[in-house]
Amino acid sequence: MKIHFYKYQATGNDFVIIDNRVKGFSFSTEQIEKICDRRFGVGADGLMLIEKHPTQDFNLIYYNSDGSQSLCGNGSRAAVVMAAALGLLKTNTTFNAYDGSHEAVLLSPGMVRLKMNDVTVVKKTGAEYFIHTGSPHHLRFVNEVSNYPVVEEGKKIRYSETYAPAGTNANFIQLLNNNTIAVRTYERGVEDETFSCGTGVTAAALAASFHGYTSPVHINVKGGELSVEFQTVNTGPSGSIPATFRNVFLIGPAKMVFEGDLEL
Repeated sequence: MKIHFYKYQATGNDFVIIDNRVKGFSFSTEQIEKICDRRFGVGADGLMLIEKHPTQDFNLIYYNSDGSQSLCGNGSRAAVVMAAALGLLKTNTTFNAYDGSHEAVLLSPGMVRLKMNDVTVVKKTGAEYFIHTGSPHHLRFVNEVSNYPVVEEGKKIRYSETYAPAGTNANFIQLLNNNTIAVRTYERGVEDETFSCGTGVTAAALAASFHGYTSPVHINVKGGELSVEFQTVNTGPSGSIPATFRNVFLIGPAKMVFEGDLEL
């Protein structure tokens, strides 16, 4: 089976994207793992299918490299750029993803402002947080994130009894000057550190708001720079939890790397 694909990256988070509006491909877990394998396949953190939707510009199906599904913020931004290249949108778009409908704006070629859904699951245990931004994220603040053992500590959190059986993503955050944070993420489903995680940096920015950071929060990741805008509502005294965040936007670049044909 020959499949035409596009390779995109969004701040180093990379994806294989297939225009599935006509062919109607479906893939087994084994096939998804093969496509995403960096030695025996194309190589990617995830696989995405752009499909038709009856009322919106497109339907987005996202698979992690192990075949599991979730919302992917960076993947959604990359899909918007590709959908524009396919002629499905000009500037503004609405599309359906894993956690429901999303809006996005193409601010300039390759720069996307993606609206996330409202965030209502915010928990704090000691000095650490759990925030669900379409995907589950554990958040820990550290002093020197560049030297932090992200994979080792991320695995412990991801496979801990607290989050069994589904697990969670693990994010490690360093607070910087000028309303900026640095974030590194261990991603569930990829089972490794990625260069960037859109839902992860969104959760990290919201967690930083409990440390006095205000919208928009600027984020440095291995793969580049992002920003997150949000409105905080329903907080307790001094911004304590519980909290709800609305009008949450993830802003950052995405671009095509190459296209080709895959024999599967």
